[in-house]
Parts: sequence; structure tokens; C-alpha cells
Amino acid sequence: MFGYYLELAIRSLKRSPGLTLLMVLAIGFGVAASMTSWSVFRAVSGDPIPWKSSQLFVPQIDMWGPQGRSPDGEPPDAMDYTDAVALMRDHRAKRQSAMYQISPSIVPADASKHPLNVSGHAVYGEFFPMLDVPFKYGRGWSSSDDTNRAQVVVIGEKLNQKLFGGADSVGKIVNVEGKDYRVVGVLDHWDPQPRFYDVVNTGGFSTSSADVFLPFQTAIQAGISNDGNTNCNAVPEESGFVGLQHSPCAWIAFMAELDDAAAVTAYRAYLEGYAKDQQAAGRFSWAPNNRLRNLPEWLDSQHVVPSDTKVSLLVALGLLLVCLVNTVGLLLAKFLRRSSEIGVRRALGAPRAAIYTQFLVEAGIVGAAGGVLGLLLTGAGVASVGWVLPRDIATLARVDVSLLALTLLVAVVATMLAGLYPTWRASRVQPAWQLKSN
Repeated sequence: MFGYYLELAIRSLKRSPGLTLLMVLAIGFGVAASMTSWSVFRAVSGDPIPWKSSQLFVPQIDMWGPQGRSPDGEPPDAMDYTDAVALMRDHRAKRQSAMYQISPSIVPADASKHPLNVSGHAVYGEFFPMLDVPFKYGRGWSSSDDTNRAQVVVIGEKLNQKLFGGADSVGKIVNVEGKDYRVVGVLDHWDPQPRFYDVVNTGGFSTSSADVFLPFQTAIQAGISNDGNTNCNAVPEESGFVGLQHSPCAWIAFMAELDDAAAVTAYRAYLEGYAKDQQAAGRFSWAPNNRLRNLPEWLDSQHVVPSDTKVSLLVALGLLLVCLVNTVGLLLAKFLRRSSEIGVRRALGAPRAAIYTQFLVEAGIVGAAGGVLGLLLTGAGVASVGWVLPRDIATLARVDVSLLALTLLVAVVATMLAGLYPTWRASRVQPAWQLKSN
């Protein structure tokens, strides 16, 4: 029976090609706009590490006092060197790491090649297991390497390809800023977006790759300066990188892994006690004003999802709604023009359910055609989002199987929903009235 309804629907659509084209265009453009916006919103609002985000926490310590707080009373987003090192020394979390952004130069072993400017971070060894960083070769360094300020390095797969042709380079030597470091690990592909471990410097998104990771204290000892954001509530008393370490400037990100609610409660109590100890020592003259947020809460507090992506999604959904309203009107006009045909069929014994099904199939075909057009327009839309959005966000939008399937599904379901009222009106046509009028 479905084949019969399908044949009737195709015949009907062919009889009104102009009206059919208008409905297909309305559905195609509406679905494409909403799916293009959804692809961007999905990319920027996703959980970058869903299996572990509830166990990762970002502590904040108020080392500036009331004068340095944001209007809503928030302490600085990052830490100064004093607090970061103290928290690492006390080590009250399962795993934890202070980190700061670096951009050192790599000197290739081949003297004919130019030095490479790379980006990366100075971190502690627990950074890698804490964030489940994947390794292609080797592993991260140990806690003893942190303590002994070992000359070791972890490099990214892209840098490994440039320096060693992609081969296993564990044990090889890499010259960083004029000093030799032994490679202990090579990362597999790892590019989490948002860049959750360093929101302070990236704002959440970055197109640069993680090329090199050095032990935190090794980088400090080597004088590899901070290449990220530095916020100060006063001018440092000393100049240079050493002066930055002695200042209350905020430039170090921090993350801790806490397994359960008890560990979170204990860590909050530790932060409170630490701030009180600083107050008793005369370093702080204000009451503790700490924060401890898990990763989703932290990303939300930092407004990582750009507001313009939310607005564009709402606008696109509004456009889809307008297109559906227009489709309702077009379907209603099309179906009611066939009242005479419906009256004859009803007089010959066709039940209302048959009329209803026939016209619903017709609406579904319009939706499927609009979905196919929507697929093409969605692909074009995703490819062109870079014209209206920053590059580091636009590059995250991708066309994949799930997006294609969702586009078709939304087009068909939305059109069939739009066809419910016109179909119901068509099925309510009274055959006696139509026979008398004819």
C-alpha cells in the first residue's frame, strides 16, 4: 500500500513543480542554516574529556585581595609562582600539575636547517596520566625527574616527524634553547578542543599544536620564559623572568585530579587552610576567597563557548521555524486545492486514514528532497564559516556521518510535522459538499 501512496505523491508533486520547488528550497535552506550552526556549536561546546572531566578540578587562590578581584568577586584565573609551587609541594591531590606556556627554539642536528620555533608547556610529570595523554612512543617522565630537574622532553608527533622522520625517537637528543634534552616520549595525535588544560592562555581554542613539553622546574632553571598571559596587580619589583617568579603576578595554570566527593571536600579544606596560613604569615590581609571547580564548571565560568555561536544557532533555528511555517502554508494550499479529488475518493469508500497517510507520505517526500538539498548547502556552509567566525573556532566545524544523518532526519521529521495540520484539514473534507459543488 505504501508503494501506491508513494506513486500518488510523486504524481501530485509533478503536477505542481513550482510549488514543490518552493517547499524543497524552504526546507533545504532552513535545515542547512540550522545544521551549519549546530556543527559549530557542537564542536565548541563538547566535553573535551567526557570520561574524566568530573574528576579534574581547577583551584583558584585569591592572592590579590579585594582590590584585584573581578566585579563578581572572582579571584585571578591563574596562580603566581609562589602559590603554584606551594600546592605542588604539599601535593594533596591524586595527581596535579602546575603549567605555563613556552615557545622555545629547537635547533636541528643538521646544521644546514634553520631553528624551529615551537609551542608547548612546562608541566609536571603527572600532567600526562592525569589528562590521559596518548603516547605513540615512550612515556612521560617520573616524579624523580621533576625533583632532580632532569634534562628530558616529550615531543609532539608533528615535531617528531620534522626532526626524526616520524621514527621512534625515544632516547634521542633534542636541542632546546641551546641545551640538550633527552626524548622520553612522543605523543600520538592529541589536540583536545577546547584546549581545556590551558584556558587561561588559549581562551579555550587554539590552532597551534603541542610540540614540546618540558619539566616545570627544569624550564624554570633554564630560564625558558613564559609565553602566555601574565596579569599583574602591581609592577614587579624585579625585572625579567626571575622577577616574574618573585612577583604576585598570575601566569601559571593549575589542574588537580580528585577521585570522589570526599577528596574534593578535603582539597577545599586544604585550600582554605592554606589561605589562612598565608593570612597568618602576613602575606594576605584578607579572608580566604578560594574557588575549586570541576572542568565543566571551569569552562562555563570562563565562557569558553563563544556567545556569537549561541546567537547564530538560535537565529538559524528561528529561520528553520519560519521556513516550516511557510511550508505549512504551501502544503495547506496544495492539499486543499485537491478537495474535489479527496471528495470523490471519500465517496468511493476511501477512509480518512488513507487520505491522511497519502498526504503525509507526500510531505515526507518533500522533506527528503529538502534534506538532500540541505546536505549540499550544509557542506557549503561548514566550509565557509571561516568568513564569519575566528579561524581557531571555524576549523573545528566538520561534516561527518552523524551530521549528514541528522540533517536528513531533521528535514524529513520537520516537514512531516509541518504537514500534520494540512494533512488533517485535507482528511476532514466532506465528500457530500464536494459532490454537490461539482
